[in-house]
Amino acid sequence: MKAPHMADRITSPFGATSAAKDVAAGHDLSGQTAIVTGAASGIGVETARALAEAGADVLIGVRNMEAGQAVADDINRAGKGKVSVGKLDLSDLPAVAAFATAWGEKPLNLLINNAGIMACPLDYTAQDLEMQIGTNHFGHFLLGALLMRALMNGAEDGQASRLVSLSSIGHRRGAVVFDDIHYRNRPYDKWESYGQAKTANSLFAVGFNARFADLGVNANAVMPGGIMTPLQRYLPREEMIAFGWMDEAGNVNARFKTTAQGAATSVWAAIGPELEGVGGLYLEHCNQAVAWTEAVPFEGVLPHALDPEAADRLWAVSEETTGVRL
Repeated sequence: MKAPHMADRITSPFGATSAAKDVAAGHDLSGQTAIVTGAASGIGVETARALAEAGADVLIGVRNMEAGQAVADDINRAGKGKVSVGKLDLSDLPAVAAFATAWGEKPLNLLINNAGIMACPLDYTAQDLEMQIGTNHFGHFLLGALLMRALMNGAEDGQASRLVSLSSIGHRRGAVVFDDIHYRNRPYDKWESYGQAKTANSLFAVGFNARFADLGVNANAVMPGGIMTPLQRYLPREEMIAFGWMDEAGNVNARFKTTAQGAATSVWAAIGPELEGVGGLYLEHCNQAVAWTEAVPFEGVLPHALDPEAADRLWAVSEETTGVRL
């Protein structure tokens, strides 16, 4: 299904201050399966919690198995569903393949590509891909590709399976630079790199949905909002103060969300009835995002993040990079 025109903007009863559990309230996900990547900390934890407490069986894909098991144990003590843990390193493509192989083709209803890194120093993955786009996009591309059959098997009774790709307002920092994606020749800028990766995350949802909506799988991109989590691990305190993210005393800016609020749009993208059969969108504050404007610079979506031609070009590059053809 094509993305609706902005005049037909999709909205929900929820908003910027809604929590993940509010969005999941009233949903019975018994018998549903979900994978959430990067759920050892931050909004991934609250995404997994909301889905599990609504009855879903959730597999969290994490690098740190000990931290992941602690999260699973905490959720399982209170939840209706069951949370299990799998080893997943998105910066290493064979490791991604191993994780997907372990799942196999058993039905998968929800794939939440939540994991990510932000503004790290120049580094490269095990396959010599620039670390931010290598992890945030190419790792998730391979995961989605290898779990495609499982997602198709999860679509039943006219209800689509869903892939959720976490993007960011950081996409405003730039489009994908196809001539030098991996900074072989241009100077590295950590924020430009992050912007490219987050644009790629949105374009992945556009490309995925265009290819697989007719097979019962929809994909949307999500901007969770500003949340203070381990995502900021590479940022010096001085830089966060300069950005206005916190003051000198360490008090976080009031516009930042809690982790539970930050997970709300991911959960809405996964189970919101307003999105049944709909894909290729960029979602924010539990609604379809409006167009970006200079007047409101930290919200909205720019055209380059939803460009179908760029999505097709990125898809071709991603197939070549990962060796997977769909």
